[in-house]
Amino acid sequence: MSDTAEITLKGGSTKAPPFSDNSPHQRELKLPGDPGVWVFIAADVFAFGLFFLLFTVGRVSNPELYEKSRQALDPVFGLLNTLILLTSSWCMVLAVEAAKKGMRAIVIRNLALALLVGTCFAASKIFEYTTKIHAGITMLTNEFFMYYFVFTGIHFLHFFIGMGVLAVCLAKTRSQPMDRQYLVFIESSGCYWHMVDLLWIVLFPLLYLLR
Repeated sequence: MSDTAEITLKGGSTKAPPFSDNSPHQRELKLPGDPGVWVFIAADVFAFGLFFLLFTVGRVSNPELYEKSRQALDPVFGLLNTLILLTSSWCMVLAVEAAKKGMRAIVIRNLALALLVGTCFAASKIFEYTTKIHAGITMLTNEFFMYYFVFTGIHFLHFFIGMGVLAVCLAKTRSQPMDRQYLVFIESSGCYWHMVDLLWIVLFPLLYLLR
């Protein structure tokens, strides 16, 4: 038996399925997407980890200021944004799974849904920022809000980059063959989008809930 899993066709010919291989090498655990994307994700998560450490040190040094400032944030916004990103990430999961099966129409539908749901996050954050600024709260108000605007602002930048990546994915799905190169691209895009979701899952309790 050859190392590559084969499908027997009429006439006795064989053909390897597009995205499956039963060889021992292929059965080994392998991260989805491009390894370079994982290096970027690891570096990004490490940088945010340092930010969170600085925030924790500041909170321990001045707990009353941080707690009073935290109470000025509306946890409903934080929870809403969390649910939005989780929903968008779930749509991305469905798109990647459909891409592995070559189901173009389902990939297009779920990528479009991921983008549509993602725009709700942008609208919610812009509304929240506008509300805070109109109330006289800016990054110059105190140390807590400096961290709040910096952390959520950097995350917002990552979010917009992710939205751009999803838009490129959607364009590729409409116009390009769904080959292995395409699969690596959409998996890499999904990994980045999930990182955006993960960072917000940490930011939400850190800023809005931690007493």
